[in-house]
Amino acid sequence: MSTDRVVLVTGGNRGIGRAIAERFVAAGYRTAVTARSGEGPEGTLTVRADVTDAASLDAAFTEVEKTLGPVEIVVANAGITKDTLLLRMTEDDFDSVVATNLGGTFRVVKRASKGMLRAKWGRVILISSVVGLYGSAGQINYSASKSALVGFARSLTRELGGRNITANVVAPGFIETDMTAELPEDTQAEYKRNIPAGRFATADEVAGVVTWLASDDAAYISGAVIPVDGGLGMGH
Repeated sequence: MSTDRVVLVTGGNRGIGRAIAERFVAAGYRTAVTARSGEGPEGTLTVRADVTDAASLDAAFTEVEKTLGPVEIVVANAGITKDTLLLRMTEDDFDSVVATNLGGTFRVVKRASKGMLRAKWGRVILISSVVGLYGSAGQINYSASKSALVGFARSLTRELGGRNITANVVAPGFIETDMTAELPEDTQAEYKRNIPAGRFATADEVAGVVTWLASDDAAYISGAVIPVDGGLGMGH
C-alpha cells in the first residue's frame, strides 16, 4: 500500500536502519534518515543528528518538517554496543550505551510526539533486540538498554493510545550484516544451531515488519513486542 506519510528513521545510513528506509521509500513514503556520518539510501533526505544531543535532534526535525512536512512515523533505530563482561565494564561503557540506545530513543520520541499529537495520528516504532529479553553474556549494558524499550513503548501506549498514536517494539535476532559476515564460520554455525529457522535474517525481513507496523493494517496494535528472530527468543 502506497502512502506519502512522512517517516524519520534514526541511524538510517547503514544496516537495519538503511534497509528500513529503503523499504519506506519503495512504498512511497516521504522518508528522512538521521546519520552522524554517511548518507541514507537514494530517495531519502539525510539530516545530521546525534541522538545523545537534544539540540541537534531538534534542528534535524526542524529541517525534515520544513522539507517534507511533520514527522508522522518515527523509527528509533540508532544504537551502539560496547560489549564486555560485567567486571570489566566501565562506567562509561555502561552509561554511553544507555545514553544512546535508551536516552536517544527518549529524545527522538519526545520531539516526534509533539507533531503527532497535533495531527492526532502517529506511529512510534522502537528497534530493540532479541537479547533485550533473552539476555547475552558480555552485553549487560546493551541488553538492559534494549529491554527498557518495552517498558517505554507500553507506557507511551498508555499515555497516547487514545490519540490514534501507537507505540511498538520490533526485536530482531541475528541479521546478515557486515558484522555477522566477519564472524568465524564455526561461530556462525554455532549461532545458527540455536535458531530454529537455521539461518540469520535479512535486514529486509526486519524492514518488512517495521513498514507493516506503520501501515493502517496495524492501527489496533500497540505496546506489542514483535520478534523477528527465527524463533531464537521464544518464551522470552
